[in-house]
Amino acid sequence: MIKRSIPCGLIRASHIGQTVSLNGWVHRRRDHGAVIFIDLRDRSGIVQVTIDASRSSEAVHNLAETVRSEFVLGLKGTVIARSSDTVNPKMDTGEIEIECHELEILNTSKTPVFSVADDEEVDESLKLKYRYLDLRKKSHLDKFILRHKIVQAARNYLDKEGFLDVETPILNKSTPEGARDYLVPSRVNPGHFFALPQSPQLFKQILMSAGFERYYQIAKCFRDEDLRADRQPEFTQIDIEMSFVDEDDVMAITEGVLRESFSTIGVELPNPIPRMTWAEAMSRFGSDKPDLRYDLELVDISDLCKNVEFKVFNDVANSGGMIKGLNIKNGFTLSRKNLDDLVEFSRKHGAKGMAWITIKEDSPVNIDQYEYSSPIVKFFKPEELRTLMERFGAVPGDVLVFIADKPSVAYDVTGRLRLEIAKVLGLKPKAPYMFTWVTDFPMFEKGQEGITALHHPFTMPHIQSVDDLDGDLLAINSRAYDIILNGVELGGGSIRIHRSDLQMKILNLLSIDAESANEKFGFLLQALEFGTPPHGGLALGLDRLVMMMTGSESIRDVIAFPKTQSATCPLTNAPGAVSLAQLKELGLRIKIAVVED
Repeated sequence: MIKRSIPCGLIRASHIGQTVSLNGWVHRRRDHGAVIFIDLRDRSGIVQVTIDASRSSEAVHNLAETVRSEFVLGLKGTVIARSSDTVNPKMDTGEIEIECHELEILNTSKTPVFSVADDEEVDESLKLKYRYLDLRKKSHLDKFILRHKIVQAARNYLDKEGFLDVETPILNKSTPEGARDYLVPSRVNPGHFFALPQSPQLFKQILMSAGFERYYQIAKCFRDEDLRADRQPEFTQIDIEMSFVDEDDVMAITEGVLRESFSTIGVELPNPIPRMTWAEAMSRFGSDKPDLRYDLELVDISDLCKNVEFKVFNDVANSGGMIKGLNIKNGFTLSRKNLDDLVEFSRKHGAKGMAWITIKEDSPVNIDQYEYSSPIVKFFKPEELRTLMERFGAVPGDVLVFIADKPSVAYDVTGRLRLEIAKVLGLKPKAPYMFTWVTDFPMFEKGQEGITALHHPFTMPHIQSVDDLDGDLLAINSRAYDIILNGVELGGGSIRIHRSDLQMKILNLLSIDAESANEKFGFLLQALEFGTPPHGGLALGLDRLVMMMTGSESIRDVIAFPKTQSATCPLTNAPGAVSLAQLKELGLRIKIAVVED
């Protein structure tokens, strides 16, 4: 076998005259009769190879005639300069070519089901079934090269900061963490099950109890939940935990990891990354994952609407609801159809509708002489309209849109509307990457079955003493924080509860009694009784981070072998059936549910 002496993509004009040995795949082949051109590809890039019947042996030329796309070759040849009229400035190797004088076919290939060389549209399921072909494309390979660099940058930074890389168990006890567990039956303990970890949360806290002080892990996590563009049943996170720290310490380390990661693509992050509280994020942007690339901010006019004649606003304002609005600067370019589409968009996401007011662009500059186009202005007195315009800072040409509903709906729908409006108007982002921290989340929220933890039950609340938990729980904030990039949550964490009495109190408030708590979390509760230090941490979603940095539309693009939205793998046909013998060993029997028409 011919073994390469240099990668294809690294050959330059400085190598002219040298004999090189290459290995790679046939990217393209062009047969001009006496001269055959082969673009040979390996991980480093592509180089052009020529087999000229007048300069190579008959055997080499005859063998080259049998070569087809994606054949694997070994060859030897001399690096020569291309003629001035054939230099290809788009290729790193465009100044040279390889004059082949020895050729070996290391493996043949069936005709690929789709082209590796061309960026043609290919069905997603077909690409995943033949994932090894799809991954040969440079656009995909580059993403995994960057992913590698990001992981190395994170590892190097955390090592420099004194963190220990520690693996935690994959086979674990099932504990409630917000999503369904993937369960693994135990053969040696019939009737008992392991669970794949949703996160290393409990183990990393125990490592703090063990005195490791600074831990990290590139951790595999598993959640049996419905999938979407940025979610997979198995995913990877950069997991961090630290002892004797507060929020500022954890956030500083996280910013360091992100700063080193983005340096791999030449992007400099703000230092420090700005912060806002959860309450501020919801008030200004209607989301705890605010996209700061657009200036559209929410305006609350609930207090202005308690006495207006417009019944929808009046009723909501006087019944504890909320009227939130947006000022679309120069929104007069929106057509009536655009506005109708925004009304339907609002209804689709849970609102009863969307009201709007257009200030005609040719209106006088005097606010009291504005001319409007809107079905609702007739319900407002002139002074009410003036106050409304002042609240929004509205000028001729602007369009105001409103959502009136209960606060949760008003926040959510206006938060979605601002991004939809940016999309409809084609607004240019202020910057390609805009980060923010969101802090001081509510500790608890009211669910259908009572009080639940907004993050997880191991988050430290903002309290002075345990007795503070006997008051209004919904008024208590947590010491939690999320890092947001362009409206996407890259990661989140918190300062943890490190005292057993406080942890048990929180679990009790979440309707988990002592018996259930010890059954589910006994090993953690016991560790907290043996001098666990104050600690906190964070987990960054590695897949999401790479997705954002590469501009990919889905984390499937940055995971080597992802699952489909139905949690299946077209490549391996997983999940699949197992034999009756395997089931018998595990003490299991399959019962198929019959769905009646």
